[in-house]
Amino acid sequence: MRIPCHKGTKAPSFFYCFNQPIYDIAELCALKGLSQAILCPGSRCAPLTLAFTRHEHISTKTFSDERSAAFIALGIAQQTHVPVVLVCTSGSAAYNFAPAVAEAYYQQIPLLIFSADRPTAWIDQLDGQTIRQQGIYGGHVKKSYALPEDYSHPDTAWFINRTVNEAINLAMEFPRGPVHINAPFREPLYPPPYEAIRFTKKLRVIDRLPPEISLPEQERKQLLKEFTSIDKILLVAGQEDYNEGLLKTLERFIKQQRVVCVGDVISNFHRLPATIRYADSFLAQGTDGLRKTLQPELLITMGKSVISKNVKLFLRQFKPREHWHIQEAGPVADTFQSITKIIPSTPAGFFDSFLSAPKKSTPFEAQKRDNYFRLWEAEEHRTERSMKSFFSTPALSELHLLYEILRSLPARCNLHLANSMSVRYANFIGLEASKKGIHIFANRGTSGIDGCTSAAVGHTLSSDVPNFLITGDMAFFYDRNAFWHNYDLPHLRVVVLNNHGGSIFNMIDGPADLPEKEEYFITRQSLTAKNLAAEFGFDYLQLDSFKKLKGLLKDFYHFDGEMKILEIETKADLNKGIFEQFKKYIKKGYE
Repeated sequence: MRIPCHKGTKAPSFFYCFNQPIYDIAELCALKGLSQAILCPGSRCAPLTLAFTRHEHISTKTFSDERSAAFIALGIAQQTHVPVVLVCTSGSAAYNFAPAVAEAYYQQIPLLIFSADRPTAWIDQLDGQTIRQQGIYGGHVKKSYALPEDYSHPDTAWFINRTVNEAINLAMEFPRGPVHINAPFREPLYPPPYEAIRFTKKLRVIDRLPPEISLPEQERKQLLKEFTSIDKILLVAGQEDYNEGLLKTLERFIKQQRVVCVGDVISNFHRLPATIRYADSFLAQGTDGLRKTLQPELLITMGKSVISKNVKLFLRQFKPREHWHIQEAGPVADTFQSITKIIPSTPAGFFDSFLSAPKKSTPFEAQKRDNYFRLWEAEEHRTERSMKSFFSTPALSELHLLYEILRSLPARCNLHLANSMSVRYANFIGLEASKKGIHIFANRGTSGIDGCTSAAVGHTLSSDVPNFLITGDMAFFYDRNAFWHNYDLPHLRVVVLNNHGGSIFNMIDGPADLPEKEEYFITRQSLTAKNLAAEFGFDYLQLDSFKKLKGLLKDFYHFDGEMKILEIETKADLNKGIFEQFKKYIKKGYE
């Protein structure tokens, strides 16, 4: 049986549309709430490309560089919290999606990836653009599906509908993530002139209701009992999207229970006044005696990756007696080598239920928990004073520029932090609680420099909120194709910290002392952003004197419909020297 095609004006009555089940994929995506598709040029993917571009409820954009396109899709999905469709032709195009697919997997960002393919019979037969695509992303997708090659039997339409329903549902299940569908197509790939692409009405939609996640009452009471008996409690938050409801609950929880909360800059916990922002600094510069006094008895963790190497080293050396990790479902990473309980709950639900935790029975017992809280608070205040003293003397350095930018950003914006030194600088400097309208994003799933700019472009294309990207020169030029498209970016601002190489290798232990560091680790490069800005028609601002900073930032923050790049050129040795001075300033507080 052949599936009848909706006729165009010239279609003969006996004409059948063989691609109708493929065209209906776009309709099903729209019915399930997917509204954006990123399409990469190619011929083999024509049936999917036409289906999505001709669907009135799906917005489509095209990008020629598949690697950049996939990170742009990732940025859109991260901004909208809805799966984004990603389509490419056959062959190596699908491999170019791989870095972004891996990033989406570890950041739990939903993507629906379609790779067009040759029929199975032509694999390994030296046909053009033909590789082994089935399962191409390995363990970095939640699941990989394969569509059938022929649609002559009615079960085929049922199978494709069922598969796409399942794939979208799976992408949205916690932990969210990318799902891959490999779609082999036979020629002809393009419809005849008389065919008008339409979509089947009343397609079947399979909805999967979210599971109800709540702790059984008996287990909750036991946890409350254990929690109440412990004095030294430390909460560490990994990477999280900004969640106003969770933060309000946590603010009450911390205040009521006097629990210490450590939050990396990518945790988006900066709006909490009691958050420990500078742990990375004082845990590195303090003594073992200090670290021993800060050792928790109970560690509570949530979220994904933690930037701070010093927090990780501290908790691996001074292990807690108990370690509870809060996560709805899925595999759990034992980052600190100490997990004793995995609690299947949303963080908001867990902390809300613990607001009812009994208070300590006596003022003396309550004072123990308060004393631990004040120990961390004292180190936080000590480091904050040292930082203010250090930055009170202006200098034309990356660290000083970042300090000024983080304190002068607009009240509501998205801040994107590229790997490698950009995100580390920001974590040492931190964001103040008054910057509650700033939402922070970073590609810390795999922590690569590939795609940092493209992800920021994805956010910009899907939001009218100002987007600021802080990036180093290596990450910036590596991902220059993020700008190689036909879409305006008036809400994007890029700060380029250009030290003409990978300066992180000049700062970390190991490569900094090797004679090969200049050529094989730092990898010197001579480019500046000026020519790139001219090539793409962006406004270019150069900071070559600290006296110009105030005026340049005023222009940089003015949104006049133009995309702008602010660049500072410095020497790697200068930045290393200033960073060492910064660490010495922190250490002075302990001498």
